[in-house]
Amino acid sequence: MAKSLFFLLFIFIFTLQMLNRLLRAFFKRETLISTRNFILSIITKLSLLTPSSIMASASKSPVLPLSNPPKFDPSQPSNPVSYPIKTLQELESRSYFDSFHYPFNKSSTPLNGDLYLPPKPRLLVCHDMAGGYLDDDKWVQGGANSDAYAIWHWYLMDVFVYFSHNLITIPPPSWVNAAHKHGVKVLGTFLTEWDEGRIVSDQLLSSTAYARMCAERLAELSVALGFDGWLINMEVKINPSDVANLKEFVNHLTDMMHMSKPGSLVIWYDSVTVHGDLAWQDQLNDKNKAFFDLCDGIFINYTWKEGYPKLSGDIAGDRKFDVYMGIDVFGRNTYGGGEWNTNLALNVIRKDDVSAAIFAPGWVYEKKQPPDFQTAQNRWWDLIEKSWGVMQSYPREIPFYSDFDQGRGHHFYLDGRQLSNADWCNLSCQSFQPFLEFSEDPGSDDIQVLVNLEEESYSGGGNVTFEGILGSIPYFTKRLFQAKLLLGDPALGFTYSVKSDGDSLVGISLEFLSREGETITVLLASHGDTLLTLNKFSSKFRKVIMPRRVTKPESADGWVLQENIIAMPGYTLTEIQAVCYKLRPEINEEQISEYYAVLGHLSIQYSGQHVRLPPSSSWVVEGQDVSWKSGTEKSKSVSLTILWRSKDGNDLNEIQKYNIYVEKTSEADGNLDVKLQAAQEFLGVALVDAFYVSELLVPSGISSLKFVIQVCGADGTCQPLDDSPSFQLDMEAPNTL
Repeated sequence: MAKSLFFLLFIFIFTLQMLNRLLRAFFKRETLISTRNFILSIITKLSLLTPSSIMASASKSPVLPLSNPPKFDPSQPSNPVSYPIKTLQELESRSYFDSFHYPFNKSSTPLNGDLYLPPKPRLLVCHDMAGGYLDDDKWVQGGANSDAYAIWHWYLMDVFVYFSHNLITIPPPSWVNAAHKHGVKVLGTFLTEWDEGRIVSDQLLSSTAYARMCAERLAELSVALGFDGWLINMEVKINPSDVANLKEFVNHLTDMMHMSKPGSLVIWYDSVTVHGDLAWQDQLNDKNKAFFDLCDGIFINYTWKEGYPKLSGDIAGDRKFDVYMGIDVFGRNTYGGGEWNTNLALNVIRKDDVSAAIFAPGWVYEKKQPPDFQTAQNRWWDLIEKSWGVMQSYPREIPFYSDFDQGRGHHFYLDGRQLSNADWCNLSCQSFQPFLEFSEDPGSDDIQVLVNLEEESYSGGGNVTFEGILGSIPYFTKRLFQAKLLLGDPALGFTYSVKSDGDSLVGISLEFLSREGETITVLLASHGDTLLTLNKFSSKFRKVIMPRRVTKPESADGWVLQENIIAMPGYTLTEIQAVCYKLRPEINEEQISEYYAVLGHLSIQYSGQHVRLPPSSSWVVEGQDVSWKSGTEKSKSVSLTILWRSKDGNDLNEIQKYNIYVEKTSEADGNLDVKLQAAQEFLGVALVDAFYVSELLVPSGISSLKFVIQVCGADGTCQPLDDSPSFQLDMEAPNTL
């Protein structure tokens, strides 16, 4: 009898959860709030009759936990994670800054582009993925899920919001680093919702002084961690007497952000009215404009109707581009239905000349759209590009380097040498992403082009693969980047790596714009017969430039490095394309030729100039928090924090990242007069000056560990390991736990 009751209650709770999810798809939030509270009241009453383990699962998952995980203690050394702030007490006490994880959560990549948003319609993308802090972003130093969610269409947006249903959602540094590299601002979220949020809001607005203090704490977090501001989402009813303090909170936060971080943003979500009511307006009007006037923009709720964008823009006046009309990709009562029709709403918004805010683009990933995530993601964002256009341009400055790494993969390479064959994900490693146009019909292009995570890479975990049939056309071009780079007197050096089959060749096409508005195209041709190359392309490009140098590094099996130099002072580089071709006599239409080539990386720098990396002698490297555990067969494992800093405080802006290795020296090697060269084991990548080594296995017979920090520059060059700073840890009979 008890087991039957247990089972029935379990099914009932699970059914309530499914009902709640279905309601979210069809009803407005006013209905959802009352329904949610009704469901919770039933569950609360049932908790008097059911085991606590079932009730704990009712609000999260119908799966019963097997055991209670240890409580997270942010003060203790552990594998660095990103995490939210859940109470105002944590915010007020500044406890986040005392966390072991705080130094690891600082983003290190500055915003690549203009400080201020352009005076034109913009695109804001709000990321909401299953509660946040998942495999793709929780683990600061990277995780092992190569299939984790990622975004690589940064060039289509202006602002990215990291969102979760916590009080204070701090964007993980991996998202900030990837977005900043591509010129996209990143906002965190301050959120109050449901009954718990009402209590928090009452505390926040209990006095003007307290509201101002919380605003100052939020600004301090944003500046310290390197992101660009906040989305304020107050989805609770506010006491009318507290509205004045709410306005002061928004106003003071905006002032503090602008003062401490020029170009930062505070955006208000359309929820609470000036009367304190929780009433989504779906437009800018006199009930929410007072909050809009105090900050940098408003995110309009997504259930607007046709005509609302125009009305909102008219009310905003000369700030119409600060109005972001919301679109829910899950389609919950959103205009056009979201999903694969998200572009329908974008078309209306663009016509009415205001900005747009796309909510939850992870729908493609969460709903497992066919045939696979990579293809579905490219197809969905292609709809966005066709409707809204390109928002970012790069390269914008020199040096420029891309190895097309998406921040995830099944292997990891450096200059053609494999460092790891393990699955991984770390968005901080994401390189500049190519502007590859999606081909809906597989047969529409003779040659298919994709960022390939499966084949060997030159560096990182990806490449651009060109594969198919080169038919009667003499060559095939594919856009790689849309640039905005004004050139001066120094000549530019272009270096790129290619691996190909047979006589398949890859060149680089450059498009320049003169001061007079004339467009000029130049081909940086691949190696091969110069006469045939000129005969093939001299009539199609203003200039054809043959490689200055072609090398085949011994450590990079099959890869060919090609270097070209070009001088175009006064011109602006506007586009970079790959050119796929073969050197052969002209053929008739019946002749076809299979084509396969891989582009490994592209580097642009001033000719003869390279990033100067500090020598190993200029660094101080230390080990802290050393902890040992005993293992099997006399083995051990060690955890520790490695920290490094420049001795003389040199400017380290040209440093892009650090590759971390370990060398394990055996007792036998230690007794040799001439040591054999130790093998370096790749551990991971750091973008800050610290790396946590978690439970590194140390077999028996090892006498010391040498941790090597390989410094890598913004131009893609990395120090030789022998010249890199290091820290040595000796095995001196440690106390095992």
